[in-house]
Amino acid sequence: MGAYPSTVGVILAGGLARRLGGVDKPLLRLGGGTVLGHLIERLRPQVSDLVINANGDPLRFAAFTLPVVADSVPGRPGPLAGVLAGLEWTTENRPDAEWTLTVTGDAPFVPRDLVSRLHAERGEAVLATAATGGQIHHAIGLWPVQMARSLREALVLKGLRQVGSFAGLFPRQTVSWEDHPVDPFFNINTSQDLHRAERIYSVSVAVPAGQG
Repeated sequence: MGAYPSTVGVILAGGLARRLGGVDKPLLRLGGGTVLGHLIERLRPQVSDLVINANGDPLRFAAFTLPVVADSVPGRPGPLAGVLAGLEWTTENRPDAEWTLTVTGDAPFVPRDLVSRLHAERGEAVLATAATGGQIHHAIGLWPVQMARSLREALVLKGLRQVGSFAGLFPRQTVSWEDHPVDPFFNINTSQDLHRAERIYSVSVAVPAGQG
């Protein structure tokens, strides 16, 4: 970790991956390992603790020796429930941490300066969210742990489901990374994306100098 507040990392791995036949995208094979393995390798030095948010049998992630926390809101309402699960896990298990970082579990090339830049450039904003090429990656960013109650109310009482809609309720700083020659937040949704990820990994240009 760098010189920034203690931050718990949460990998959002609860998606249904319908376009890939319902498989666990983080467990897809990539570059001699898995998508999740590459993501963990990049995130672990940046955070004080690392947690996987996933529903179903947690034993499928046993090889990674990380805590696995399921959504606390029933019905699999989407990644916003994963954000809440991460905030609540941090509150219960790491009360000294004031921040949670969330990252989607299908983005194996996240930059190695993700947490440091989000903290450094957040300023006075409540939230900080990553972006590339004018696209905001709503589920990749910093969340204050104290936001858990308002997020639960939004999910349970108001039926809010979109991460961007909830984040938009608060002052938010968008922090941008270069997306050339490769978007460091490239995520895998289809078999074609997986093939492209293999090509990226094989030529070792996943995160060029200055991006990671």
